[in-house]
Amino acid sequence: MSKEPDYATALRNLQIELVKLQRHVIEQGKKVLIILEGRDGAGKDGTIKRIIEHLSPRDIRVVALPKPSDVETTQWYFQRYVGHLPAAGEIVLFNRSWYNRAGVEPVMGFCTEAEATQFLRDVPIFESMLAQSGIAVVKYYLDINRKEQKKRLEDRHQDPLKQWKISPIDEKALKHFDDYTAARDKMLRATDSAAAPWMVVRADDKKTARLAIIADLITRIDYRNATKHKVDDTVICRFDETCLTNGMLAK
Repeated sequence: MSKEPDYATALRNLQIELVKLQRHVIEQGKKVLIILEGRDGAGKDGTIKRIIEHLSPRDIRVVALPKPSDVETTQWYFQRYVGHLPAAGEIVLFNRSWYNRAGVEPVMGFCTEAEATQFLRDVPIFESMLAQSGIAVVKYYLDINRKEQKKRLEDRHQDPLKQWKISPIDEKALKHFDDYTAARDKMLRATDSAAAPWMVVRADDKKTARLAIIADLITRIDYRNATKHKVDDTVICRFDETCLTNGMLAK
Protein backbone atom coordinates (compact mmCIF):
# COMPACT_ATOMS: atom_id res chain seq x y z
CA MET A 1 0.00 0.00 0.00
CA SER A 2 1.27 3.46 -0.89
CA LYS A 3 2.38 5.67 1.97
CA GLU A 4 0.99 8.68 0.12
CA PRO A 5 -2.61 9.57 0.98
CA ASP A 6 -5.02 9.12 -1.88
CA TYR A 7 -6.53 12.11 -3.63
CA ALA A 8 -9.82 12.12 -1.72
CA THR A 9 -8.09 12.00 1.66
CA ALA A 10 -5.54 14.65 0.71
CA LEU A 11 -8.28 16.92 -0.64
CA ARG A 12 -10.42 16.52 2.47
CA ASN A 13 -7.50 17.39 4.74
CA LEU A 14 -6.76 20.51 2.71
CA GLN A 15 -10.41 21.53 2.65
CA ILE A 16 -10.48 21.31 6.45
CA GLU A 17 -7.66 23.86 6.44
CA LEU A 18 -9.65 26.08 4.10
CA VAL A 19 -12.54 26.05 6.58
CA LYS A 20 -10.15 27.15 9.34
CA LEU A 21 -8.73 29.83 7.07
CA GLN A 22 -12.16 31.19 6.18
CA ARG A 23 -13.20 31.31 9.83
CA HIS A 24 -10.10 33.41 10.53
CA VAL A 25 -10.83 35.71 7.57
CA ILE A 26 -14.38 36.27 8.85
CA GLU A 27 -13.40 36.81 12.49
CA GLN A 28 -10.50 39.14 11.69
CA GLY A 29 -12.22 41.05 8.88
CA LYS A 30 -9.58 40.08 6.34
CA LYS A 31 -10.04 40.70 2.61
CA VAL A 32 -8.77 38.01 0.25
CA LEU A 33 -8.76 38.16 -3.55
CA ILE A 34 -7.78 34.99 -5.44
CA ILE A 35 -7.19 35.31 -9.18
CA LEU A 36 -7.13 32.19 -11.35
CA GLU A 37 -5.83 32.61 -14.86
CA GLY A 38 -4.52 30.14 -17.42
CA ARG A 39 -5.06 28.46 -20.73
CA ASP A 40 -8.49 27.28 -21.83
CA GLY A 41 -9.05 23.85 -20.33
CA ALA A 42 -6.33 24.23 -17.68
CA GLY A 43 -8.67 23.40 -14.79
CA LYS A 44 -9.69 26.73 -13.30
CA ASP A 45 -13.36 25.74 -12.86
CA GLY A 46 -12.52 22.43 -11.18
CA THR A 47 -10.02 24.07 -8.85
CA ILE A 48 -12.50 26.74 -7.80
CA LYS A 49 -15.16 24.09 -7.18
CA ARG A 50 -12.86 22.26 -4.75
CA ILE A 51 -11.82 25.46 -2.98
CA ILE A 52 -15.37 26.64 -2.25
CA GLU A 53 -17.01 23.22 -1.79
CA HIS A 54 -17.22 23.30 2.01
CA LEU A 55 -16.90 27.02 2.70
CA SER A 56 -19.63 29.36 3.89
CA PRO A 57 -21.38 30.66 0.75
CA ARG A 58 -22.30 33.89 2.55
CA ASP A 59 -18.66 34.86 2.87
CA ILE A 60 -17.14 33.69 -0.40
CA ARG A 61 -17.95 34.77 -3.95
CA VAL A 62 -16.91 33.56 -7.38
CA VAL A 63 -16.74 36.25 -10.07
CA ALA A 64 -16.71 35.26 -13.75
CA LEU A 65 -17.69 38.32 -15.74
CA PRO A 66 -19.07 38.15 -19.29
CA LYS A 67 -17.68 40.29 -22.08
CA PRO A 68 -18.04 44.01 -21.32
CA SER A 69 -21.18 45.87 -22.34
CA ASP A 70 -21.13 48.82 -24.71
CA VAL A 71 -21.12 51.16 -21.72
CA GLU A 72 -18.37 49.23 -19.91
CA THR A 73 -16.10 49.45 -22.92
CA THR A 74 -16.09 53.25 -22.48
CA GLN A 75 -15.17 53.09 -18.78
CA TRP A 76 -11.81 52.94 -17.07
CA TYR A 77 -10.66 49.39 -17.78
CA PHE A 78 -10.58 48.26 -14.13
CA GLN A 79 -13.90 49.91 -13.28
CA ARG A 80 -16.20 46.93 -13.76
CA TYR A 81 -14.00 44.77 -11.55
CA VAL A 82 -13.78 47.17 -8.61
CA GLY A 83 -17.35 46.54 -7.46
CA HIS A 84 -16.56 42.86 -7.03
CA LEU A 85 -13.54 43.29 -4.76
CA PRO A 86 -13.82 41.69 -1.29
CA ALA A 87 -15.20 43.53 1.71
CA ALA A 88 -14.05 42.76 5.26
CA GLY A 89 -14.48 39.07 6.07
CA GLU A 90 -14.80 38.02 2.44
CA ILE A 91 -12.90 35.78 0.06
CA VAL A 92 -13.48 36.50 -3.64
CA LEU A 93 -12.29 34.28 -6.47
CA PHE A 94 -11.93 35.70 -9.96
CA ASN A 95 -12.33 33.03 -12.63
CA ARG A 96 -10.39 35.08 -15.15
CA SER A 97 -10.04 38.73 -14.34
CA TRP A 98 -8.63 42.00 -15.58
CA TYR A 99 -5.86 39.84 -17.07
CA ASN A 100 -8.11 39.24 -20.08
CA ARG A 101 -6.50 42.45 -21.31
CA ALA A 102 -3.10 40.71 -21.28
CA GLY A 103 -4.16 37.38 -22.79
CA VAL A 104 -7.43 36.79 -24.62
CA GLU A 105 -8.01 40.36 -25.80
CA PRO A 106 -4.71 41.04 -27.60
CA VAL A 107 -4.51 37.52 -29.06
CA MET A 108 -8.06 37.67 -30.40
CA GLY A 109 -7.85 41.29 -31.52
CA PHE A 110 -10.34 42.59 -28.94
CA CYS A 111 -8.03 45.41 -27.89
CA THR A 112 -5.27 47.42 -29.50
CA GLU A 113 -1.57 46.85 -28.91
CA ALA A 114 -1.43 50.25 -27.20
CA GLU A 115 -4.26 49.29 -24.83
CA ALA A 116 -2.54 46.02 -23.92
CA THR A 117 0.76 47.81 -23.32
CA GLN A 118 -0.93 50.43 -21.15
CA PHE A 119 -2.58 47.67 -19.13
CA LEU A 120 0.74 45.99 -18.41
CA ARG A 121 2.07 49.31 -17.12
CA ASP A 122 -1.00 50.03 -15.01
CA VAL A 123 -1.80 46.69 -13.38
CA PRO A 124 1.19 46.49 -10.99
CA ILE A 125 0.27 49.94 -9.69
CA PHE A 126 -3.39 48.96 -9.37
CA GLU A 127 -2.59 45.75 -7.52
CA SER A 128 -0.16 47.57 -5.24
CA MET A 129 -3.00 49.92 -4.31
CA LEU A 130 -5.20 46.93 -3.51
CA ALA A 131 -2.52 45.45 -1.28
CA GLN A 132 -1.97 48.76 0.48
CA SER A 133 -5.72 48.97 1.15
CA GLY A 134 -5.60 45.64 3.00
CA ILE A 135 -6.60 43.22 0.24
CA ALA A 136 -4.46 40.10 0.02
CA VAL A 137 -3.99 39.45 -3.72
CA VAL A 138 -3.16 35.84 -4.60
CA LYS A 139 -2.61 34.98 -8.28
CA TYR A 140 -2.35 31.58 -9.95
CA TYR A 141 -1.58 30.86 -13.60
CA LEU A 142 -2.53 27.31 -14.63
CA ASP A 143 -0.72 25.98 -17.67
CA ILE A 144 -1.09 22.82 -19.76
CA ASN A 145 0.70 21.57 -22.85
CA ARG A 146 -0.73 21.57 -26.35
CA LYS A 147 -1.62 17.86 -26.39
CA GLU A 148 -3.44 18.02 -23.05
CA GLN A 149 -5.36 21.13 -24.06
CA LYS A 150 -6.52 19.45 -27.27
CA LYS A 151 -7.73 16.42 -25.31
CA ARG A 152 -9.62 18.50 -22.73
CA LEU A 153 -11.30 20.75 -25.28
CA GLU A 154 -12.42 17.69 -27.25
CA ASP A 155 -13.77 16.12 -24.05
CA ARG A 156 -16.05 19.13 -23.58
CA HIS A 157 -17.84 18.27 -26.80
CA GLN A 158 -18.29 14.64 -25.75
CA ASP A 159 -19.45 15.18 -22.15
CA PRO A 160 -23.04 16.53 -21.90
CA LEU A 161 -22.25 17.91 -18.43
CA LYS A 162 -19.49 20.12 -19.84
CA GLN A 163 -21.41 21.66 -22.73
CA TRP A 164 -21.70 24.98 -20.91
CA LYS A 165 -17.90 25.34 -21.07
CA ILE A 166 -17.81 25.40 -24.86
CA SER A 167 -17.23 28.85 -26.37
CA PRO A 168 -16.11 30.29 -29.70
CA ILE A 169 -12.84 31.29 -28.04
CA ASP A 170 -12.14 27.65 -27.19
CA GLU A 171 -12.32 26.72 -30.85
CA LYS A 172 -9.41 29.07 -31.54
CA ALA A 173 -7.32 28.21 -28.48
CA LEU A 174 -5.23 25.52 -30.17
CA LYS A 175 -4.80 27.52 -33.35
CA HIS A 176 -3.39 30.39 -31.30
CA PHE A 177 -1.45 28.26 -28.79
CA ASP A 178 1.87 29.93 -29.61
CA ASP A 179 0.30 33.40 -29.54
CA TYR A 180 -1.11 32.70 -26.06
CA THR A 181 2.31 31.45 -24.98
CA ALA A 182 3.94 34.72 -26.06
CA ALA A 183 1.20 36.77 -24.37
CA ARG A 184 1.55 34.69 -21.19
CA ASP A 185 5.30 35.23 -20.99
CA LYS A 186 4.96 38.94 -21.54
CA MET A 187 2.21 39.20 -18.91
CA LEU A 188 4.06 37.23 -16.24
CA ARG A 189 7.25 39.22 -16.71
CA ALA A 190 5.46 42.57 -16.52
CA THR A 191 2.97 41.91 -13.73
CA ASP A 192 4.74 39.75 -11.16
CA SER A 193 5.41 41.90 -8.10
CA ALA A 194 6.10 41.68 -4.38
CA ALA A 195 2.60 43.02 -3.68
CA ALA A 196 0.92 40.50 -5.99
CA PRO A 197 3.25 37.68 -7.04
CA TRP A 198 2.36 35.11 -9.68
CA MET A 199 2.32 31.45 -8.76
CA VAL A 200 2.59 29.27 -11.87
CA VAL A 201 1.03 25.82 -11.88
CA ARG A 202 1.89 22.87 -14.11
CA ALA A 203 -1.65 21.57 -14.46
CA ASP A 204 -1.40 18.65 -16.90
CA ASP A 205 -2.55 16.45 -14.02
CA LYS A 206 -5.75 18.08 -12.74
CA LYS A 207 -5.88 16.44 -9.33
CA THR A 208 -2.24 17.06 -8.51
CA ALA A 209 -2.64 20.70 -9.56
CA ARG A 210 -5.72 21.20 -7.37
CA LEU A 211 -3.96 19.81 -4.32
CA ALA A 212 -0.89 21.94 -4.97
CA ILE A 213 -2.91 25.14 -5.36
CA ILE A 214 -4.89 24.61 -2.16
CA ALA A 215 -1.74 23.62 -0.25
CA ASP A 216 -0.13 26.85 -1.42
CA LEU A 217 -3.23 28.95 -0.76
CA ILE A 218 -3.40 28.00 2.90
CA THR A 219 0.15 29.29 3.36
CA ARG A 220 -0.82 32.76 2.16
CA ILE A 221 -2.68 33.75 5.33
CA ASP A 222 -1.73 32.99 8.93
CA TYR A 223 -4.65 31.43 10.81
CA ARG A 224 -5.13 29.68 14.13
CA ASN A 225 -4.51 25.94 14.50
CA ALA A 226 -3.08 25.64 11.01
CA THR A 227 -1.80 22.22 9.99
CA LYS A 228 1.17 22.42 7.67
CA HIS A 229 0.92 20.69 4.29
CA LYS A 230 3.81 20.17 1.92
CA VAL A 231 3.60 22.32 -1.21
CA ASP A 232 4.79 20.38 -4.27
CA ASP A 233 7.31 22.71 -5.86
CA THR A 234 7.50 20.48 -8.94
CA VAL A 235 3.90 21.50 -9.67
CA ILE A 236 3.65 25.05 -8.34
CA CYS A 237 6.22 27.79 -7.79
CA ARG A 238 6.69 31.55 -7.71
CA PHE A 239 7.24 32.84 -11.21
CA ASP A 240 10.72 33.75 -12.34
CA GLU A 241 12.58 33.52 -15.64
CA THR A 242 13.60 29.91 -15.07
CA CYS A 243 9.93 28.87 -15.26
CA LEU A 244 10.04 29.64 -18.97
CA THR A 245 12.74 27.06 -19.63
CA ASN A 246 12.53 24.39 -16.91
CA GLY A 247 9.22 22.82 -17.96
CA MET A 248 6.96 24.59 -15.44
CA LEU A 249 5.35 26.49 -18.31
CA ALA A 250 4.40 24.87 -21.60
CA LYS A 251 5.93 25.90 -24.89
